[in-house]
Amino acid sequence: MKDVLEKIKRGTNEIISIGELEKKLLSGKKLRVKLGVDPTAPDLHLGHTVIINKLKTFQDLGHQVVFLIGDFTAKIGDPSGRSETRAMMSDEQIAANIKTYTDQVFKILDRQKTEVAFNSKWLNALAIDGLLKLASKVTVAQMLVRDDFEKRYEADKPISIVEFLYPLLQAYDSVALNADVELGGNDQKFNLLLGRQIQRDYGIIEPQIVITMPLLEGTDGVKKMSKSYGNYIALNDCPKDMFGKIMSISDELMFKYYELLTQENLETVKAMHPKEAKLALAGQIVERYCGKEAALKEIEEFDKVFAKKDIPDDLEEYVLENAGAKLSDLIAASAMAQSKNEARRLIQQGGVKIDSHKVKEDFEIKSGGSFVIQVGKRKFKRVVPKF
Repeated sequence: MKDVLEKIKRGTNEIISIGELEKKLLSGKKLRVKLGVDPTAPDLHLGHTVIINKLKTFQDLGHQVVFLIGDFTAKIGDPSGRSETRAMMSDEQIAANIKTYTDQVFKILDRQKTEVAFNSKWLNALAIDGLLKLASKVTVAQMLVRDDFEKRYEADKPISIVEFLYPLLQAYDSVALNADVELGGNDQKFNLLLGRQIQRDYGIIEPQIVITMPLLEGTDGVKKMSKSYGNYIALNDCPKDMFGKIMSISDELMFKYYELLTQENLETVKAMHPKEAKLALAGQIVERYCGKEAALKEIEEFDKVFAKKDIPDDLEEYVLENAGAKLSDLIAASAMAQSKNEARRLIQQGGVKIDSHKVKEDFEIKSGGSFVIQVGKRKFKRVVPKF
C-alpha cells in the first residue's frame, strides 16, 4: 500500500482527502478515476500531460480511468483563472478539436483500457427542470468565494450567469460518471470540490477524492505552459522542435519536468550531470511522442552539432531573392529571429555565425554563393542567393 500511495502522491499538489483515498484503496475496489478536458484548442501540450500522466498511474495500478471530453462545457469555456468572459465556441470548432485530442491522449493512455465519455450525453438530456434543480444546490455567495469570480466582481468586470453554471455542470459530470476520484490542475480546486458537494446532494454517500496537480511552467521557466504565451511544447511538435525546446529549459526546471512528466527516480536524476540528465529527458520525451527512431536521430544530431561542433546534414534552405539586403533583414525574413531588432541584437552579442565563423557586425549581402547561417545554438539554414 505504501508503494501505491507514493506513486499516486508523486508530484501532486493536494489530495482531499488522503484518508478517504487510503480507505478506498484498501477496500480493493476498482476505482473510477475521472479527468475532464474541454476541447478548446486543437493541440495538447506537455502541460496537459502532467494530469494525463497521473491518470496513467491509476490505469497502471488497475483502476478504471475515464477520459471525459467536455464537448458540451467547451461551448461555455472554463472560467478558471480568466479575467473576462470567454467567447462561445461553435460546434464545428469543438468537433475538429475532439479528433486531435483523442489521437494525442492515446500516446499516453492505453486505448483498450480507457473509457472515453462525452458530457453532452447527459447534459443535453438534463433539460430545464434538471438544470434548475442543479442550480438550486449552490448560492451566489458560494460562487463569489471563488478567487477569479471575486476579483472580477470587485473590479466591476462582468460575470455571465452561464459562467456560474460551468462549475455546476462539471460537478454534475461526476454524478453522471459516479466518479471515485477526480484529477485537475491546482486552478481547478473550486470546481473539483464542488463536485464532491453535488455528488452528496444527489445521494452519493462516498464522494470523489480530489487530486490537484501543479501547473507546469513553459520553456521560459516563468509563466505556465500555454500556446498564448508561446512557451509550450506541443505533443504534435516535430521531433527536432520538441527536442530543442526541452534542451533549452533551465536545469532547475528540468528536475520539475522529470518529476511531473516521467517516472524516473529523482535521486538518480540529481546524481547525473545536468547536461546528461537533460539529454536523457529530451530523448525520453521525444521517444514517447514521436518514436524511438526519432529520438535516437535527435540525440545523434545534438552530439554532432554541439559536442563535435559540426553543421547538421538536413538543413532547410532559404532563397534570398534580392541583393543589398542586410544580414539582420535576412535573419528576420527567414524566421530565425522574431524581428529585425532582435536580429541586430543577436549579431551584436555574437550569436550569429556564417559558415561557422562568428559575425561581428551587420552588413549588406551583395553577392556570392550559398552559405550556412547559424543563429543561437540550434537554428541553422542554408541561404541560397538568386542574384
